[in-house]
Amino acid sequence: MIYETIVISTNTENQAHIAPFGIRFENDLVVISPYRPSSTLNNLLATRTATLNLTDDVRVFAGAVTGKRDWPLIVTNHARGYRLANCLAHQELSLYKVIDDNIRPTLLFKVLSTHNHAPFKGFNRAQAAVIELCVLVSRLDRLPIEKIESDLMYLQIAIDKTAGAHEQEAWGWLTQRIADYKKSTQNDTL
Repeated sequence: MIYETIVISTNTENQAHIAPFGIRFENDLVVISPYRPSSTLNNLLATRTATLNLTDDVRVFAGAVTGKRDWPLIVTNHARGYRLANCLAHQELSLYKVIDDNIRPTLLFKVLSTHNHAPFKGFNRAQAAVIELCVLVSRLDRLPIEKIESDLMYLQIAIDKTAGAHEQEAWGWLTQRIADYKKSTQNDTL
């Protein structure tokens, strides 16, 4: 099973990099498999630590895939790095093992500590729609634009019925990113 989370890694200068990641658990280890090349992969291999953040604020996911990465952070205690200031929970991780691959290495992390900050009240359909659109936006260069637009129309139903202010804001960032991408690819073909 894949869980959608926010992974915060740091580079060797201790600068935070916030990225949405589908992670999984293998026994008591956290499995993160970033594609090559990526800032997250470089950071994880260089510092051997990460913070796994659980949040219901889908703006963080949408912001990460649209370039809005300025979220309040707090220094972590057990692993070098940071966590989201407004996350529901976080885990501080230490790299245990690397299974190398030319496309997508598998990194296994030990959990150093787990912290709960606020109760999880549940997701609404709009939050799930934003997460799905984030995945599509992260693959703009790999999926046909017709597929993305078709899925966007279906996901729009959940936004129209259940979105609050945060979901509307995130949705706006994502749909603007799609419009900008379409415009740039049309200009490339002219």
